[in-house]
Amino acid sequence: MQHRPSSAFNSPFWTTNSGAPIWNNNSSLTVGPRGPILLEDYHLVEKLANFDRERIPERVVHARGASAKGFFEVTHDISQLTCADFLRAPGVQTPVIVRFSTVIHERGSPETLRDPRGFAVKFYTREGNFDLVGNNFPVFFIRDGMKFPDMVHALKPNPKSHIQENWRILDFFSHHPESLHMFTFLFDDLGVPQDYRHMEGSGVNTYTLINKAGKAHYVKFHWKPTCGVKCLLEEEAIKVGGSNHSHATQDLYDSIAAGNYPEWKLFIQTIDPDHEQRFDFDPLDVTKTWPEDILPLQPVGRLVLNKNIDNFFAENEQLAFCPAIVVPGIYYSDDKLLQTRVFSYSDTQRHRLGPNYLQLPANAPKCAHHNNHHEGFMNFMHRDEEINYFPSRYDPSRHAERFPIPPALCTGKREKCIIEKENNFKQPGERYWSWAPDRQERFINRWVDALSDPRVTHEIRGIWITYWSQADKSLGQKLASRLNVRPSI
Repeated sequence: MQHRPSSAFNSPFWTTNSGAPIWNNNSSLTVGPRGPILLEDYHLVEKLANFDRERIPERVVHARGASAKGFFEVTHDISQLTCADFLRAPGVQTPVIVRFSTVIHERGSPETLRDPRGFAVKFYTREGNFDLVGNNFPVFFIRDGMKFPDMVHALKPNPKSHIQENWRILDFFSHHPESLHMFTFLFDDLGVPQDYRHMEGSGVNTYTLINKAGKAHYVKFHWKPTCGVKCLLEEEAIKVGGSNHSHATQDLYDSIAAGNYPEWKLFIQTIDPDHEQRFDFDPLDVTKTWPEDILPLQPVGRLVLNKNIDNFFAENEQLAFCPAIVVPGIYYSDDKLLQTRVFSYSDTQRHRLGPNYLQLPANAPKCAHHNNHHEGFMNFMHRDEEINYFPSRYDPSRHAERFPIPPALCTGKREKCIIEKENNFKQPGERYWSWAPDRQERFINRWVDALSDPRVTHEIRGIWITYWSQADKSLGQKLASRLNVRPSI
C-alpha cells in the first residue's frame, strides 16, 4: 500500500507516469526551434495519450449524475423477513454511496429537463455489497427487457438529427399501452423534481426477501425524503435551468457541505408468493404499483448522506451499479425486467470500465473477499499466492456457510409470451383521478403539446386518445376535444 499511486504532492518535481523526472513541461521536443516535433518525445506522447483517454465512454442511460456518501441505519426489526446481515437489528449502520441521475439525457444536459431520475444506493455490507438500483418513480415504461434497447432508442435523440422528438416517443409507446402508468408520473408535476433531495426513490423491480428458515416474500423498496417532495413547474424549470445547468448537483453538494444532510426513510411492501393470485395484476409486473391500502408500507431504516465525494471522476463516473449484486437474505424474483437487468448492467460496466471494474475503490467491497479471478485489463489486485484454482489442499479457502435462496420450482415449456394479467389501464386512471383539478389540467396540457407534434400521425394521435379514454373516460374526452380527434375504443 505504501507504493499505491497518489496525486499527492509527494515529489519535488514533475515526473512521467513511470517516475522519470521532467525538466521541461512547457515545450515539445523539436528539430530546431521551428520543428517538426519528434516522435521520440515520450513525455509529449504520454501526456497527450493520457489526456485523450481522460473520458471513459458515457453511460448509455443515466449519464448525467451526482453522488454522495453516508450511512444506512436500521430503525425497525425485519429479521423475521430476511437473514440479510446488514438488516439484522435496529441500530446497525452500513456505509453507503448514492448516485442520483437523469436517465435519458446526456452528461452535459441541464438537470431541469423532464426525465425520470435514477436513485441508486450501494451498501458496503459485512457480507459484500448490495446495489439497490432504482428510479424516482415506482413503475417503468415496459415490463420485458427485450424492449429495453428499443425503448431507449425511441427516447434518445433522432439518430439522423440528434434531436429528441415527441413523434418518435409516441410512435414507439403507442405499441405498448402498459407504458400509460409510467407516463402518469413522467407527464405529471413529478416529471421535474426540484432537486435530488426533494424526490422519492424506488427499487422499481420486485426482489425477494428470504429469512433463516428459507421462507420467501416478494418485496418492493421505497425511499421517502424527510424534507418532502417538491417539483419544478415549467416556468420555474426554465428559470432555474437558464441560470444553472447543474442546479441539482450543486444543491446536493452545498447542502451536505453546510451540514444540512439529506435523509430518506426506507419502507418496504411485501407479498407472500402463495397469495399473489388474489390481485388483478401480476405483482412482478414493473408497470404496476402495489396498493398501499392492502399492502401497507413497513418502515425499515433511514439513509443519511453526510459526506461529499472526494473526486467526481473516481466516485461518480467510475461508480458502477448492478442489480445482480445482492447479499444473502435478498434475492431476485421472476420479474422479467429484473432478470434482464441482472445481465445487462454488469455487461455494460465491463464494456464501459473494463472487466476489473469491481476492483475500483468506489465499487470494491469493504469486507474481506477472495476468489481466483485474476489478470485481464486494468487489473491492480495485489496477488502473491501460488494457488489460483479450487479446490486445493494447499489453500485454506473454503465454501461459505450455505444460505437460503427462494425455493420455488420452475416448470413450463420454452415460449415467448406476455404476462397473463396485463390490466394496463386501471392504475393509470386511478392515479389521474386522484389529482386535484389544476394538476389534471397541467397533465392534459403536456399531452396536448406532445400529441400536437406535426409528425404525430392522425392514427397515432387516435391510439393515444383511445388509451387514455380507457384509463379515464373524461381524460380521453378532454384530449379528443382539444386535439379535434374522435376516440374509438
